[in-house]
Amino acid sequence: MVDHKVDIAVIGAGIAGIGIGAELARSRSVIVLEAEERPGYHSTGRSAAIYLKHYGNATIRQLTARSEAFYRNPPAEVTETPLLSPRGELMLSDGSDDDLFSQHVEGSPLLTEISPKEALAMVPILRPEKVRRAAIEDASDIDVNALHQGWIRLMRKRGGTLLCDARVSSLKHENGRWLIESPAGTVSADIVVNAAGAWADKVAAMAGLTPIGLTPCRRSMAVLPAPEGYDVTGWPLFGPARELWYCKAEAGTLYVSPAEEDPVEPHDAYPDDMVLAEGLDRFEQAVTITVNRIERSWAGLRTFARDRTPVIGFDPSAEGFFWLAGQGGYGIQTSPAASRLAAGLVLGERPGSDDEQTVIASLNPGRFR
Repeated sequence: MVDHKVDIAVIGAGIAGIGIGAELARSRSVIVLEAEERPGYHSTGRSAAIYLKHYGNATIRQLTARSEAFYRNPPAEVTETPLLSPRGELMLSDGSDDDLFSQHVEGSPLLTEISPKEALAMVPILRPEKVRRAAIEDASDIDVNALHQGWIRLMRKRGGTLLCDARVSSLKHENGRWLIESPAGTVSADIVVNAAGAWADKVAAMAGLTPIGLTPCRRSMAVLPAPEGYDVTGWPLFGPARELWYCKAEAGTLYVSPAEEDPVEPHDAYPDDMVLAEGLDRFEQAVTITVNRIERSWAGLRTFARDRTPVIGFDPSAEGFFWLAGQGGYGIQTSPAASRLAAGLVLGERPGSDDEQTVIASLNPGRFR
């Protein structure tokens, strides 16, 4: 017995699944199935997201640039809350990574090299002897919750449905439609969108398809009390060009990450104590304060394809199976453009320009077959 018959079923209610769900609900009947008790439980809900234009490869930067107008002036139907707030990103070099630092600065007109003295004025806890070079970029914090919740409201307003506690247990193609079994009921759909994040390959295997070869990677975060005697308000996100750690001041605390990308199986991620300790030690070597207490910590998963480019498009070997996965650490900042582009591909819309065709080709899952 079928409980829900729709045009399109989306598996996963993180930023990717909800974003495309809201776009598709303009003109199609849509249902989004979420395995957990609430949407955005894994990567989306654990992201300290930054809108950073120079981050990622050429395709990522294209999607980031195409998302800027949405972030600067979000549609009122999504949210009336500003989605961006000024932050800045301060990239540092202690001299050991000078070549990499130079590559970043020379490769991005958005990065402006500044003097070590200017960097120390921005973040006064930095050790002067560890700051040989520095560069600043105009980066912004993203209000992930406002965006995610806004898209959920919009999708529902357009007639879409969100089912939580709906972990997919069976996925098969019969008589031209996809049949999806979950504890929340059986769904029949013309098209299924695989937006399952770290579990996307497992969803594909369940459907009888060859996995892409996605790799979930753990990224941890520790929350430290703000150092006594310092007002951390207005500090940029800062860290070395080699990404051995990074630090972000947040609500009177310091968020410090080891910036690791350790391959793991899909799971409810938690920090590795040794990895966290090693990252905090690297942080301590660069600053004048000592880490005496961790208020809390957490970890999330960033899932990458082999070429570190998202996988967006119909699977060439299966009718009506659409990939929206492999966003890595760029999923939030690229989500407005990725959602629009993915929805257009699902609906069979023609690319609007040669640049868009190039981006679509770089995202196509057929590149791995």
